[in-house]
Amino acid sequence: MAERRFHRLADAGAAFASNARNRSLRLAQLAFGAVWASEWGFLVGLSVVAFRDGGATAVAIVAAARMAPAALVAPFATALADRVARDRVLIGACAVRAVAVGIAAALAASEAPPATVYALAVVATAAFTVLRPAHSALLPSLCRTPQELASASVVRGLMDASGTLAGPAIAALLLAFSGPAAVFAAVAAASAWGAWAIARIGYEPSARPAAARPRLLREAADGFTAVTRHGDVAVIFSIALTQIFTRGALTVLTVVLALDVLGGHEADVGLLTSAIGAGAVVGSLATGLLADGRDLARWDGVGAALWGLSLMLVAAFPHPAVAVACLAVIGVGNALADVGLFTLPVRIVPEALLGRVFGVFESLGALAVAAGALSASLAVHTLGSRGALLAVGLITPLAVAASWPRLRRIDHGMVSRDADIALLRRAELLRMLPLPAIEELAVRSRVTTVADDRQVFAEGDHGDSFYVVAGGAGEVRRGGRLVQTLRPGDGFGEIALLRDCRRMATVTARGELVLRVLERDAFVAALTGHRPSAGAADTHVTGLLEGDAQPAVAAPER
Repeated sequence: MAERRFHRLADAGAAFASNARNRSLRLAQLAFGAVWASEWGFLVGLSVVAFRDGGATAVAIVAAARMAPAALVAPFATALADRVARDRVLIGACAVRAVAVGIAAALAASEAPPATVYALAVVATAAFTVLRPAHSALLPSLCRTPQELASASVVRGLMDASGTLAGPAIAALLLAFSGPAAVFAAVAAASAWGAWAIARIGYEPSARPAAARPRLLREAADGFTAVTRHGDVAVIFSIALTQIFTRGALTVLTVVLALDVLGGHEADVGLLTSAIGAGAVVGSLATGLLADGRDLARWDGVGAALWGLSLMLVAAFPHPAVAVACLAVIGVGNALADVGLFTLPVRIVPEALLGRVFGVFESLGALAVAAGALSASLAVHTLGSRGALLAVGLITPLAVAASWPRLRRIDHGMVSRDADIALLRRAELLRMLPLPAIEELAVRSRVTTVADDRQVFAEGDHGDSFYVVAGGAGEVRRGGRLVQTLRPGDGFGEIALLRDCRRMATVTARGELVLRVLERDAFVAALTGHRPSAGAADTHVTGLLEGDAQPAVAAPER
């Protein structure tokens, strides 16, 4: 047991170290953290402006009003993330947000009508809604293994948590000594810095089929179709949406707690919100133990359930200390849930659809935030503060309980897929592929068994597959001469596929030979769709044909 804990702690440390060493991942994570912090700070400043304008009802209406347009924009805007380079989409979103919030800062400083600030908040929120799906779709292309992707999700969770803590805390400080205009100015600066950091990422987009013209309506609909087609993603998103509904309700309930129930100052809205961030930081550090990528679906469920259970506890004991502690637990739950939420769909949905799929989630999430805010306002008026907390708190635990058997099945399926990816990654030609490409190969591959002394293929045959040895051994012979013995992890059969020629050697099983089979179209598309791997594959095959290279897995001809 002690050894297992040591290994998990080592995995946690490696998760953070891998992101620090990878320059592109490091910049992407820091940019996300800055913009995420700015969003929470913006929420605090905007909530104060709205509360001054019309109390809790105005807070709810403004929250819903800024989310509704974002929900409509997200599916279409994120379709661009599957059409053009995702870093460009991120830069554009950050830039639009910086300009909109910067103008809002100037208007707030000049005491312009609040409605003008609200209008700019809609623009800024629409830009932010694009940012997370595009970032989620970008991360897998910066990773090479499922563990590195899980590590990236863990680290992004830490950036999320740090932003949730720092954004409201800085907003509270600025509100205490200045006002909402100063908060908005800080938000604009953070967004501009995020655009600068993303621009410095070394991102190599996968090849996309050229389209005659953009058909954003159809492409946006493809995102919804993909979610419904992949039932596991639909389950994960459904649980997350109940959590986001609760988060929307908290935009109202946090203000009510701070100003009405606890009788505090406006700055206490930021301090209470920072409690969520503090808990999220602790939770994010703990999620380093999940960097091995196991049981993420069930941890997702646990994290979502903590949101509701914490609100129910606040309803039972409405004391300031209890409120702070429970909001911190919500932050822990958020950190736990986000690792699975932003890792598992990436591993289930084809890479070319990731932007649109996460756009669907952001769109539905924006609607869930709006619905949660409006429902909380109605619940406060009809049930009172404690009744509203209890009613909202029941939602996520019930959703998780209903989905638990499916979450277990998702986790078990991922364990099997990880083993397949690890095997394919041992083949020299596949090592340079980014994670989305090799994961898709694992999904599309099949297993075949070749009996002792039977041929896999013969010299002169037409080539239609690439093979990776999963178990047993084989012999490669050319002109009857033994040129290589194949062992688990060895790949063979690439020359006929990449040079469109006949097989140039015979491969025979020695004992029972178990193979992972990759069909021609999938194999060639994966290697040629990623420029670094395409170049390496061409060099590899050319060397084999010319007899100038002696790679570990290669015979002079296969």
